[in-house]
Amino acid sequence: MQDKKGTDFSVPFLSSGNFEDLVWVKTQGARLCVEALVWVMVFPDAQQKDRMVMGITDPPRGKAMIKGIFWDNDGVLVDTESLYFQASAEVLDRIGVHLSREDFIETSLVKGQSVLDLAREESLPAGGMTALRRRRDELYCTLLQQGVKAMAEVENTLRQLHGKVAMAIVTSCRREHFDLIHRSTGLLKFFDFILTREDYTHSKPHPEPYLAALARSGLSPGECLVVEDTERGLLSATGAGIRCLVVPGELTRENDFSAADRVLQDIREVASFIL
Repeated sequence: MQDKKGTDFSVPFLSSGNFEDLVWVKTQGARLCVEALVWVMVFPDAQQKDRMVMGITDPPRGKAMIKGIFWDNDGVLVDTESLYFQASAEVLDRIGVHLSREDFIETSLVKGQSVLDLAREESLPAGGMTALRRRRDELYCTLLQQGVKAMAEVENTLRQLHGKVAMAIVTSCRREHFDLIHRSTGLLKFFDFILTREDYTHSKPHPEPYLAALARSGLSPGECLVVEDTERGLLSATGAGIRCLVVPGELTRENDFSAADRVLQDIREVASFIL
């Protein structure tokens, strides 16, 4: 590449067997007033051999930049969303309110609102909503006490990543429920810290949970990655400026994940994305 005076600014193409080879190239020209540091990234694949991407910008936010992963809990690490639906549906049914699977998904997993609000139109006695919530929580605890299993391949994935990046759980789950869930999962040893519903004011999809995680970790948004399974979690992550990988679950496959950095089919792909 040359300017009108014939000054050559071209950079030789490079060959490499490593996708992540990054080479600093310093360019100067007679017409340039300042120096620019240019990142060159080589993509040595079969179809586009010796192709490079250049830009006078900050280094690309690739996998080499990830220093921390924030994990959602319910539906990502453990299979509990169906239990929460069951508990909510049962207590609402007792007062004659039907909670469909579709209403639960839209209200709770997309909007991040309480499905118990569906009962507000009923003639509840004074303190009725508080009592309804207490009965739901009691039933949910009973279901959790029967045992919760980690999602398939989660433990192996966490073990692969442990010690290579900082990891935390950022959940809308209340601490009481969280402790019941993980009393026998064996997963907590992989995490540097945990934020539950009591640790922030606004729940997902508000960005506060992940902003709190950034503050706790001391990392910047560009150094972190979120793993979620719901639309509300995705919106919370992107609202905090953090890229998000989504692993849809049985209840969330129809959510809008267009803002995700990538939608994965399997939790094991998280390790492949990072390492």
